[in-house]
Amino acid sequence: MHGLFLASFQKRTVAGVADPVRTGVSDPGYNKTRNHIMPHVIFATAFGPCGLAWNETGLTGFVLPDVDETRLKRRLAGRDPNAGTAIAPENAPPWVQEIIARVQQHLAGDLQDFAGLRYDFASATAFQRQVYEFALTVKPGHTRTYGDVAHALGLPPGGARSVGTALGENRWPLLVPCHRFIGASGKMTGFSAPGGIQTKIRLLALEGAQLLSE
Repeated sequence: MHGLFLASFQKRTVAGVADPVRTGVSDPGYNKTRNHIMPHVIFATAFGPCGLAWNETGLTGFVLPDVDETRLKRRLAGRDPNAGTAIAPENAPPWVQEIIARVQQHLAGDLQDFAGLRYDFASATAFQRQVYEFALTVKPGHTRTYGDVAHALGLPPGGARSVGTALGENRWPLLVPCHRFIGASGKMTGFSAPGGIQTKIRLLALEGAQLLSE
């Protein structure tokens, strides 16, 4: 079954890049607002306040709760330097309000699949996009290893480390589920979101994942 999963991912890629139509990922060449100052929103969840930034193309950044709102806003600004003034959730565009509601549902235990959201991957390298495309195929309750990604992408030996680096630079943690990737032995490895490995374990426990590779 594991081999079928990897083969399925590979079939959905062309020249190593996944099909954006299937996954809801925006073509970075279509992003006409990347240099514009766009709003962001801070909203309450069962885990604490989260932040979301966007432009007309799609989501440009997401942050999980931090120790306080000031640090959360600073982290969100790091995700998207063009994130402008915070607005109230009810004043966000309808498609953003829908994402907010789905994040709230997920962190309250009503699990969601965020693969079909509109992401603006203009800030990501071509390699990072491939890794994130793979990550979006891993559903709640499941885990994969960094080596799985390296194998699916046809990377040479040692490629798992590059995969880990790309996931560590993910601007959309939780939504692009980098927390679902673990070491080859099932060991919990680093997580760049606030709280580190403890946040990663908490998210996996929420999703009902066995904390071992499958």
